[in-house]
Amino acid sequence: MNRPVLDVNDVPSKTQLITLSLQHMFAMFGATILVPKLVGLSPAIALLTSGIATILFLIITQFKVPAYLGSSFAFIAPILIASNGGDNPGNAMIGAMAVGITYGLVSLIIWKAGYKWLMRLLPPIVVAPVIMVIGLALSGTAVDMAMNVNGEYNFLHFTAALVTLFAAIIFTVYFKNILSAMPILLGLIIGYIYSAIVGIVDFTAVKEADLFEMPEFLFPGIHYDFTITSTIILAMVPIVLVTISEHIGHQLVLGKVVNRNYLKDPGLHRSIVADGLGTFVSAFFGGPPKTTYGENIGVLAITRVYSVYVILGAAVFAIIFSFLGKVMALIQTIPTAVLGGISILLFGIIASSGLRMLVENKIDFSKNRNLVISSVILVIGIGGAAFKFSESFAIEGMALAAIIGVLLNVILPGREAVADDEEEEMKKKNIA
Repeated sequence: MNRPVLDVNDVPSKTQLITLSLQHMFAMFGATILVPKLVGLSPAIALLTSGIATILFLIITQFKVPAYLGSSFAFIAPILIASNGGDNPGNAMIGAMAVGITYGLVSLIIWKAGYKWLMRLLPPIVVAPVIMVIGLALSGTAVDMAMNVNGEYNFLHFTAALVTLFAAIIFTVYFKNILSAMPILLGLIIGYIYSAIVGIVDFTAVKEADLFEMPEFLFPGIHYDFTITSTIILAMVPIVLVTISEHIGHQLVLGKVVNRNYLKDPGLHRSIVADGLGTFVSAFFGGPPKTTYGENIGVLAITRVYSVYVILGAAVFAIIFSFLGKVMALIQTIPTAVLGGISILLFGIIASSGLRMLVENKIDFSKNRNLVISSVILVIGIGGAAFKFSESFAIEGMALAAIIGVLLNVILPGREAVADDEEEEMKKKNIA
């Protein structure tokens, strides 16, 4: 194992703190601002709340876990459903707060009963197909953003999408240093430059913006009525089945990178409740749900700088950047085609990570049980099936797919026991 340049609790010099923290911030920057752009929320608030959520995470995990929290892609479709396509963002914020509370309840159960039950409930045969649904269900949206303007094909915009896509691919495949850890950000930058050259960027908002501006907060009871409905809850909360599994995977991978067991110290219950509190606070301010970021775990692995103080510095820089009006206005001018180009790769990677999970866990599809569970999840999730009890009470899409997948796993015979050996658990839950 390579010796760390800075271990988890090592304090960097002032120069190291600034440069390494900025590096971490830019690693998560592209993905964190992309989610709000896709669902109609404020990128500034997403950036602000990512910094706040990360600081809360570090405090709750006793400054033992060098993890950064950014915007969660798993909630893109649920946010659009809950908010009626972005017209009522307050509804999605209510749902996200419910997600945060659910995280807290799950962490309480883990604290009292351990985490083996959660692994039995969410084996790879359930989680992997749902992850595939998350990516594939959004594929039509990505292609539409890349090709069309107001519903009509536009060649020039599609070229911008392709330039963005191939730039991100090049950085992902051909670069092995720190640049490979932030292909989303670099792809967005190159796509934006190309778009500016061909004249499809409107800089009016940047010229009109102040250097420093207050982010557009979205507070309950002030900017929207705090009314909880079954539709909001059912659109958002079931996705916790997937995101908690993703969280466990990230903690296991991060633990391997920094040579620690985070499921035991500070404990999975602490990291999950920290993740949930970050999501709750983010939603209270008007930001999207949060999750630990694979991008930043990649930066840790590449640089061997594990210091929690560097992560804390990145969080502080994210908060500062959210108040830079010119920067936020520049983000708002990113053409839809550029976002579509990067989304093609990103949503595809999400779907492929589910497929990789099936392969790595050697799921045997000669067994009808596995074939049935995965098939039903995929068709229900991608097909957009809905279980409508009334006009205001429905479970649909990936939420319905996740619930049915869990039920099938519990009901159908032949379920495999969860191994006691920790290494086997790590193999089963490694989904980063």
